[in-house]
Amino acid sequence: MSRFLNTQYQTLSVYVPGEQPQDMPYIKLNTNESPYPPSPQVLKAVGVATLEDLRLYPDPTCAVLAEKLATLYRVNPENIFLSNGSDDILQFAFLSLCPCGAIFPDITYGFYPVFADLHSIPYTKIPLNEDFTLDISAYFGVEKTIFIANPNAPTGLYLNVSQIEQIVQKNPDNVVVVDEAYIDFGGESCIPLIKQYDNLLVCATFSKSRSMAGARLGFAVANQALIEDLNKIKYATNPYAINRMTLTAGEAAVDSNAYFMGNCKKIIQTRAYTTKGLQTMGFQVLDSKANFIFAKKEGICGAYLYQKLKQEGILIRHFDKDRIAAYNRITIGTMEQMEHFLFTVKKIIGR
Repeated sequence: MSRFLNTQYQTLSVYVPGEQPQDMPYIKLNTNESPYPPSPQVLKAVGVATLEDLRLYPDPTCAVLAEKLATLYRVNPENIFLSNGSDDILQFAFLSLCPCGAIFPDITYGFYPVFADLHSIPYTKIPLNEDFTLDISAYFGVEKTIFIANPNAPTGLYLNVSQIEQIVQKNPDNVVVVDEAYIDFGGESCIPLIKQYDNLLVCATFSKSRSMAGARLGFAVANQALIEDLNKIKYATNPYAINRMTLTAGEAAVDSNAYFMGNCKKIIQTRAYTTKGLQTMGFQVLDSKANFIFAKKEGICGAYLYQKLKQEGILIRHFDKDRIAAYNRITIGTMEQMEHFLFTVKKIIGR
């Protein structure tokens, strides 16, 4: 680092993204991307007319896309906030909605502690249960802003709407942020609850179920007052956060929602197939409601399996935290990719 970096950030622990090696072709099962392309409608929408208009600033209000999302989720446009990926929204939430600090599980999305440290927000980590489930009672009356990834990452485990509602009810004077990046792969969204509770903020993304990780588009749904809070931060930092091409692609993606939900069903089926295949080989696989699974096998080091698969041209995600070092997170690809994955795993453990 240079001698000019603010001392406040010199010891900052940063988020580590999934690796993107370029040395050979890989089957990428490490970053939870969709194996399917965007819909034909999206591909058609991002055409010459959009490219010609790149000389013009995009609409900072994202009015057309907000209206379409509001219709899809049966809320008002005033309940929709759009930004450059859901990570942007989460950062805004840490920056603006944590007057008393933050609280989240010890094993969850790695950006939460990074954002807290970045903005000097004190935070508490609550350990997950031994089986990686979340004890909702530990979040009752905590008097801090709560962040819950649902389904959780990297475990894939899920809290139902009733459980989330209990947490929201027990914290009436603090915001509960529910990060629903993976909700379309088998869970039920908490978005309808925003009509009853003014302290609930639901974050979502186009990166996973809508096959647009490269476009960087996220949205949040909440009470109008909370949305105004987020807009205040957005307009004070980067009002043109979403480029024209991404806005156009997002609008077309909402219009072709049935295509993407069909892909989610295929991923759910492939997830069940992969889970069964690993279990047949003696793996323990958590009950995921995401587009990935979290698995381990007694007697097989998680890091060893990760390294051997990488040598075979298959990338999965390994974390070196003590509690989860035996596990690997495996993104669900196409059926053909997962068949090759299972064949390769069987070959490796057979050695």
